[in-house]
Amino acid sequence: MNICWISPSYFPQIIASILEPRTKIQPISSKSDFPTEKIESFLPFNVKSITSTSNPFVKHCLKLRQNSSYRHSHGSVLVVGSTPIREIYSFQERVQERPITLDCLLVLDEAHIPEDLNLQSVRLVRISSTVMKKLSGLQSIDSIEMIALMKIPSTFHSVDDEFLEEDCTTWFENAHRVLVLDGIQDPGNLGTLLRSAMAFGWGGAFLLPGCCDPFNEKALRASRGASFQLPLVSGDWLHLDALRNHYNMKILAAHPANDQKPRRISRLTRDFTDLLADKPLCLVLGSEGGGLSERAKDSSELVSIPMTGEFESLNVSVAGGILLYMLQPENHKDLSSG
Repeated sequence: MNICWISPSYFPQIIASILEPRTKIQPISSKSDFPTEKIESFLPFNVKSITSTSNPFVKHCLKLRQNSSYRHSHGSVLVVGSTPIREIYSFQERVQERPITLDCLLVLDEAHIPEDLNLQSVRLVRISSTVMKKLSGLQSIDSIEMIALMKIPSTFHSVDDEFLEEDCTTWFENAHRVLVLDGIQDPGNLGTLLRSAMAFGWGGAFLLPGCCDPFNEKALRASRGASFQLPLVSGDWLHLDALRNHYNMKILAAHPANDQKPRRISRLTRDFTDLLADKPLCLVLGSEGGGLSERAKDSSELVSIPMTGEFESLNVSVAGGILLYMLQPENHKDLSSG
């Protein structure tokens, strides 16, 4: 009998994988491909408040929060909390060519309706504290007064093998710096990395197979709305190679300096990053447990973060934050036009 020992530190990831299977995201190439199902099919016009957790619309929202396949088949996401809702809404108002994706706002009974949101064309429904707790999935809702039903943004692309190489020009408005995530399964780490990429001015993120859904509830919470602001592509190495070839990009991959196999690994220094300032590049970050895939190692120039301590490696979101900061773009032109 074969026995496999599993570290307790991986239990949360195993439980998360059971609660939400990492099913393949349905290929969607443009906003027009999203389902056009109206919210009224779940929530009739005359409904102004919901007090029961057995309401069909509540059940629909629960599936959106808990199931990736259901989210993408309906093209909708449940966003919990005032802060991410405001950040997404204000960003989309600033970028005027992106339409507001807010379909319905669920507001806790007796809670103040936010005046800074333009809600003229948005359905507003009052919900009880019982429904709010059910939908949020949180033990305490003391700081939760709003939940929004939003469309998956047009800046998200899930591509298949039938794409044309020139299609990659539509993925990112600026492809000078693209974050590539290789099997990042933990939604907290993925959301944090997207938030950091947004903060440091990166052009977007490319999600290789094995990554969790960027619209997962925990990923949304960690990203603080970055999943709706940063252009995202879900694809494989075939699609990433097309992007690299089109823009003549260098691929860097974060890797520990103490690798047992003989590999050339560069050190992350200011001189190193200065040499790459004008070079379009992708930065690949590997999974929490297994690190980089062999394909990533073979296709990339490996780079390590110098550390004086005795730890072998850093958490991927911490290491990614350092690399994203050191390699952040500065006043680079829009490569999508060239």
